[in-house]
Amino acid sequence: MSAAVVATGLGKKYRRRWALRDCTLEIPEGRIAALVGPNGAGKTTLLHLATGLLEPTAGEIRVLGLTPGEDPGLLPRFGFVAQDVPLYRGFTVTDMLAFGRHTNARWDDHLARTRLERLEVPLDDKVGHLSGGQRAQVALALALAKRPELLLLDEPLASLDPLARRDFLRVLMEGVAEDGATAVLSSHLISDLERVCDYLILLSHARTQVAGDIDQLLGAHRLLVGPRRHGGGRIAGVAAVVQEDHTDRQSTLLVRTDGPILDPAWEVHEVGLEDLVLAYLGQPSASALPEPRLATIRQEASQ
Repeated sequence: MSAAVVATGLGKKYRRRWALRDCTLEIPEGRIAALVGPNGAGKTTLLHLATGLLEPTAGEIRVLGLTPGEDPGLLPRFGFVAQDVPLYRGFTVTDMLAFGRHTNARWDDHLARTRLERLEVPLDDKVGHLSGGQRAQVALALALAKRPELLLLDEPLASLDPLARRDFLRVLMEGVAEDGATAVLSSHLISDLERVCDYLILLSHARTQVAGDIDQLLGAHRLLVGPRRHGGGRIAGVAAVVQEDHTDRQSTLLVRTDGPILDPAWEVHEVGLEDLVLAYLGQPSASALPEPRLATIRQEASQ
């Protein structure tokens, strides 16, 4: 499987502070990737490096096989919805559609109009008079109308109410499925991400901490509940203890497994995405990263 985004040792430094450091990852094509992490972890920096809005201080990034900011052929192939949904507020929605039509060679005006009309977004209203949810839908419609191969979204759900979030995610899934595109969705709202995403990238302390297929990650982790655990003796089937909590009589462990856990002293439970993310964020030294294929990918791209 080829990769839509490949980063190798990627870093961005502002004076003495690293906003992103030694970031190595790949996002397979055709996936909807959740990009999560605490504030300041480097999520927006990573997306800006992928779009070419920033230049790396260290390492490299390849997007759809090209270098952002250097290959002009890349710009028409991806769509970007920034965190503050930058639209011309004095324009009407129709004006924004006309602007998109005149600045994008692959523009699909019918797609944009149909989606906005179905959502009952008034095309004759000025953007500045729309609700936050409507502005977010306009920005998404503009991005999808480019017919992008890659869609990058930076916290588009942050200011939306639950109903607007549901509508936004539905339109996103429809658009990505229709074109077979890849999407990277940055958000703190893990419950929403769990409904639509099938790939996870977790950034913490400006580094990649977890990356991989969500089903595989959840399948490789379990929650164990048993008698109070003293010491650090190995549990058969456990590759690593990610997080542990103890009371006087009971221990609860979130673990990464390397086989079945058959010890009857432990109750074994499946974990959800939010449990997994919070456990790793609480233990910055823990990680779950796939074996790197980056050298192979780079070699294939050069052939």
